[in-house]
Amino acid sequence: MTTNAILALMIAYLIGSIPSALWIGKLFYKIDIREHGSGNSGATNTFRVLGKKAGIPVLLLDVFKGWAAVMMAVFVTEAPQHSQDFVNIEIVLGVAAVVGHIFPLWATFRGGKGIATLFGVVLAVHPYACLICAGIFLLVFLATHYVSLGSISAGISFPITVIFVYGREIVPSMVVFSCLVAILILITHQKNIERLLRREESKMFLVKKKKESNEEAIG
Repeated sequence: MTTNAILALMIAYLIGSIPSALWIGKLFYKIDIREHGSGNSGATNTFRVLGKKAGIPVLLLDVFKGWAAVMMAVFVTEAPQHSQDFVNIEIVLGVAAVVGHIFPLWATFRGGKGIATLFGVVLAVHPYACLICAGIFLLVFLATHYVSLGSISAGISFPITVIFVYGREIVPSMVVFSCLVAILILITHQKNIERLLRREESKMFLVKKKKESNEEAIG
């Protein structure tokens, strides 16, 4: 691995480590988001605890972290885009950003589940498959109001989309990556799956009654 590649890998991790939920929570709301709700420093918990005004910026920033990390591949290699070498570098940089989000250097290694950042990575690596998965997430979420179930469904659909819809034009490492994404989402959502099976998982509604919103913000 070249010096540039190592440097890019470190930068990708540091970009992923930017704790947007934690910083926005402390700067504008004077709270540590990790001490409320699910305890995760991510977009979903920010929506639940602080509402849309905080949740939307956190979501966009977390997605951007993954996308920006992958985009650095153009500065690391001269390999043609979509070639095996280029995709390999994109994936490695994207994984570094997700690891940074889950174990952020700037937040004592206590981060979120990395789903929004992972979405940014997938958006950069394969935007068409990403949009299909995003559509599946929205359909499941709007039908059930479970963010976790939407994320799980989108994660499982990613390798299916890559293999069966774009299989002929996909390099092998992309297939492996898509399968690992699905596995990672299942692992990070283990507790959510258990709560879903017990019917104890919290729902999220895009439009809430004022009373419910106030109670959730306080809790």
